[in-house]
Amino acid sequence: MKIITYNVNGIRSAISKGFVDWVKATDVDMICLQEVKAEENQIEKALFENLGYEIHWYAAQKKGYSGVAIFTKIKPKNVVHGCGIEIYDREGRVLRTDFEDFSLMSVYMPSGSSGEERQGFKMKWLTDFHEYVHKLKQKVPNLIISGDYNICHHPIDIHNPKSNANSSGFLPDERAWIGSFLENGFIYTFRHFNQDPHHYTWWSYRAGARTKNLGWRIDYHCATESLRERLVHSEILRDVKHSDHCPVLLEIT
Repeated sequence: MKIITYNVNGIRSAISKGFVDWVKATDVDMICLQEVKAEENQIEKALFENLGYEIHWYAAQKKGYSGVAIFTKIKPKNVVHGCGIEIYDREGRVLRTDFEDFSLMSVYMPSGSSGEERQGFKMKWLTDFHEYVHKLKQKVPNLIISGDYNICHHPIDIHNPKSNANSSGFLPDERAWIGSFLENGFIYTFRHFNQDPHHYTWWSYRAGARTKNLGWRIDYHCATESLRERLVHSEILRDVKHSDHCPVLLEIT
């Protein structure tokens, strides 16, 4: 089974750049999207339904902002929109699909780069989300949380750790949160297979950052320890360019 996570930075923009043809050619079982920036009725769903996907959508209340989706070729037995915390759910940040033997979540974690207020919002989210997932694991033990975490964990995950030491997304408290999250029973699946440097998932549009591979690794598939033996492969698809992010592939049995 192949799963992709992809922050498309606006699905309508991605579609205009060949996203549908790419989805058809890639032919994976499930796709978790973040920053869809659209209502479900603002896209031609048949483009994806004709490829065999069932579409599940959770838009933000604010138009053209945030929002997550899951496209799946396997029908879920249950779909949960949101995490039950209103301040996050109105921003369309969490969507979960439950299958027979595991659950898949598409998550768009907040960015704090716009200033102190949103950084404070982000830190509160991290505390609340950690607690939410801890409780969720009690009833959903086989869980994959895929999405844009908006945090680099280690210096190897960012092109210039020294100059970004005080940047949102690489702050000590954020990095410590990722460490705590993983220690609480999750596997960072890409790092499970690949410990090499220079593998990033987001690049600034400025100064040719992507061409120079001056990036950040902020998009993750994290799987519960209970799924360790089912992990087969993970890969960052850096040459796919519908967005300032690129997709990340996870394969499980």
